[in-house]
Amino acid sequence: MTQDLARRIRINALSMVARARASHIGSALSIADIVAVLYGDILRVDPRRPDWAERDRFILSKGHACVAVYAALAEQGFFPTEWLDTYGAVDSPLLNHVSHTVPGVEFSTGSLGHGLPFAAGKALALWTRGQTSRVFALLSDGELDEGSNWEALLFAAHHGLSNLTAIIDFNNLQSLDTVDNTLRLAPLADKFAAFGWAVREIDGHSHDALREALSAVPWDGKRPCMLVAHTVKGKGVSFMENKVEWHYRAPDAAQLEQALAEQGGGADA
Repeated sequence: MTQDLARRIRINALSMVARARASHIGSALSIADIVAVLYGDILRVDPRRPDWAERDRFILSKGHACVAVYAALAEQGFFPTEWLDTYGAVDSPLLNHVSHTVPGVEFSTGSLGHGLPFAAGKALALWTRGQTSRVFALLSDGELDEGSNWEALLFAAHHGLSNLTAIIDFNNLQSLDTVDNTLRLAPLADKFAAFGWAVREIDGHSHDALREALSAVPWDGKRPCMLVAHTVKGKGVSFMENKVEWHYRAPDAAQLEQALAEQGGGADA
């Protein structure tokens, strides 16, 4: 069940960030349900063959939220779960931004605005070679401040890259403030449609809605797909939800205990 995978992703992510005294737990919790559905039900990947040529490609453009993807990869068998205990440590393969040296990771990201252009190029290359593999890219809403994304949107629509799906983690918070106060995106879905993409909006914490939308791509067979997933930053931990400070804070021992206790009833999805 993807709900249980999402719960384990949240538990692992919280533990990793607290242990490493790292940042971005709010961002990781925001995407836990999306990542769980992708790895549990959607992506055609093989943990025994991370470099399988016919695999789907997943690009985490918001690379600072890497603990959610590391946790998913470990839970799905790409590498031992014991590696999660080394997150952020010297000589650990699990860097504080997602790294392509980790089995199952396609592309290192951290500087925002790089994931979608790379995903578009990868989708074009796969299409040119006649491969049926799909490319999925997960972006943050604040990341859309980067102009490189809008160039990639034009490029993908121009080439009719129906094998490309982008997902926006639209939690309405970025590093220091709300999206609206930083650089307003509304009307976001209309912008994507004007750029030539097929667009849908869903509750990004509903596993049923995520599964229904992502299993049906490409939605019209001719265009790239854009899924605007409305989410809550810090989802699943009561004192972190919709709080901008959890972009950079790490939980202390007492906060970690409370956050883990709140996961006991399963993912709130």
